[in-house]
Amino acid sequence: MSAKRTSPQPETARAVAFQALRRIEQQGAFANLVLDGVLTRSQLDEQDRRFATQLVYGTTRMRRACDHLVDRFVVRSVDDQIRTLLRLGAYQLHYLSTPDHAAVSETVELAPRKARGFVNAVLRKVASQSAVAWPNAATEHSYPDWIVELLSADIGAETAQAALEHMNREPSVHERSDGYIQDPASQWVCDIVGAQAGDTILDCCAAPGGKATLLAASGATVVASDRRFSRARLVARNVVRTGADGVSVVVADATALPLRPATFDRVLVDAPCSGLGVLRRRADARWRIDADGIGRLSRLQKEILGASTNQVAVGGTLVYSVCTVTTAETIEIAATVGDDFEPIDIDLGTGRWRRHGDHGVMVLPQDHDTDAMSAFAWKRIR
Repeated sequence: MSAKRTSPQPETARAVAFQALRRIEQQGAFANLVLDGVLTRSQLDEQDRRFATQLVYGTTRMRRACDHLVDRFVVRSVDDQIRTLLRLGAYQLHYLSTPDHAAVSETVELAPRKARGFVNAVLRKVASQSAVAWPNAATEHSYPDWIVELLSADIGAETAQAALEHMNREPSVHERSDGYIQDPASQWVCDIVGAQAGDTILDCCAAPGGKATLLAASGATVVASDRRFSRARLVARNVVRTGADGVSVVVADATALPLRPATFDRVLVDAPCSGLGVLRRRADARWRIDADGIGRLSRLQKEILGASTNQVAVGGTLVYSVCTVTTAETIEIAATVGDDFEPIDIDLGTGRWRRHGDHGVMVLPQDHDTDAMSAFAWKRIR
């Protein structure tokens, strides 16, 4: 007599989310890449795919807060798999207001049989507690301490808290007329560049190509460079996809550009940065960045900006932008531009921008539901 075979457990949005979260948390996978893969391989319908996406990004963003929600009731160490399940359950209960029976029972079903009683008990206690005493703002908003402390010091505690709260919301999607998805704050940086038909423009850190293709829409000729072939290829693909004319893509290191000096009417340095202004789009980034990384990035930013000044023609415009608002990556970098350049007082755009430093601008997520962005501009006078 043959042994009875058990049928595999039906695939659910929670099971798919759990699979993705384990790879993100235990293997260091990038959230967007791993989610893409597990959803492609799944048989989920569109509604369940959206739910799985919400669970993965939300649980990843709120990881620290979810740990606090469950650790009140955990009196022993738990392995990584159970920790991920507890976070997933806590996120549903506290942030999605999922009915208790669904959030608890369906999450418990994903646990190994020997751990189901424990997971069930902890999540039921989480469900029973409506009020939460948060130990500090970093835990409540689910960020590493250093991010909260740094932004509070640089832009003020109240302003920083509002920005951090807003970056825990799901991001809005903005589609340009050419079909390219681009946050308005990035588009506003292109407005500062002020591209005109007939201009020659260098975008020296161009990937993935959103700014280069938008600048080309003015009728300007754009040289879009990036140091890695894979990233330059991404720019080229977006040039084709958007139908942008007048964009030439080159592979070049922005700290040592192999281009003839002083030949561009406008140069955009959209520099590599900490990305603290786009954390709502990159759910796992807050756990990847470290405080020491700010110093490493600021040194690179100075190198790139210094090299790029040589490419601006006399009378031309230089624009520096980053999707962060830390002083070390914005005001301190802008201060390194030499005497051959005169700062341009950027128009605040009828409330679009806030003043940042003596002549720079920034926008914060709570201002217009955009990414955070900082920008500075100069005119070359000799």
